[in-house]
Amino acid sequence: MTWDIKRENGAELDLDDVLEVYRSSGLGERRPIADIERMAAMVRNANLVVTCRIDGALVGIARSVSDFSYVTYLSDIAVARAHQRAGIGRALIDATRKEAPQAKIVLLSAPAATEYYPHIGFSRHDSAWVLNP
Repeated sequence: MTWDIKRENGAELDLDDVLEVYRSSGLGERRPIADIERMAAMVRNANLVVTCRIDGALVGIARSVSDFSYVTYLSDIAVARAHQRAGIGRALIDATRKEAPQAKIVLLSAPAATEYYPHIGFSRHDSAWVLNP
């Protein structure tokens, strides 16, 4: 099984495929997947989207906003459940990093993934703040 990991234009992705990855990955529980227009805007407006496809089927996505110089905010990383724990998430992060090699990557972890990120080189940052609408 060969992975095809590459940068894609979020506006050109099939939103149904994207939503299926979010649902299957578990990330859909923390994203507004029932609000199709909002999800479409989230994917369309991300300026750095890296995907993983197997035989053309979308199985993973990393959605970021980056200035490509100082910081890349990794908003979402989702891998379809059937393909989790195979290294795709890490490969998506590596590919994201290659698109902006000078920029640090900042993300907010899902509660279930807090032990994963230190394992792949991330360090904890205790001064993140969130202001909800």
